[in-house]
Amino acid sequence: MPTFDSLSLLFIVTAFVFQIVLIVHFAVRRWKFTTAIRYGPLVYALSLPAVLVSLLLGLGGKPWSLWLGGVLYLVWAVFGYVVEYVNKIEWRSPIRWQVLGPYITLYLATVMFYWFPLALVYKPLWYVQAVLFIASTILNVTSHRRTGLA
Repeated sequence: MPTFDSLSLLFIVTAFVFQIVLIVHFAVRRWKFTTAIRYGPLVYALSLPAVLVSLLLGLGGKPWSLWLGGVLYLVWAVFGYVVEYVNKIEWRSPIRWQVLGPYITLYLATVMFYWFPLALVYKPLWYVQAVLFIASTILNVTSHRRTGLA
C-alpha cells in the first residue's frame, strides 16, 4: 500500500466515515425507525466538519474532485434538513417530484464525489467503497416507511 500525504489521508478517512455513517443510519432506520428519525439531524450536521475538510483540501492544493464532496454534502444536508425537519414536508409518499429530484440528485452527487475520486488516490479503496455503497443502498431502499418521515 502506498504512503499518503496528510491531505490525501484526510480525504480517504472522510470518504469512508461518510459512507459508514450512512450505513449505520440506514440500518438503524430499518430496525428502529423512530430512533433514526430522532437522530437523523446528526447525519446532516456531520456536513459541517466535512465542509471544513473540503476547505482544507482546497487550500492545500488538492484537485476539485477531492474537495467537492464536502461542499455537496453541506448543500444536500441543508436542503434535507429544511425539507424534513424544519418544514416537515412529506415527500416520499406520496412522491413530490419537486423535492425528490433535487434531494436524490444532491445525495447521489455527494456519494459519488466521495467515492469516485478514491480511484485517483488509490484504486483498491474505490473497490472497498463500492462494496460499502452497495450495502448502504440496500439498507436505504429497504428501510423506507410509508408514514411520517421515511
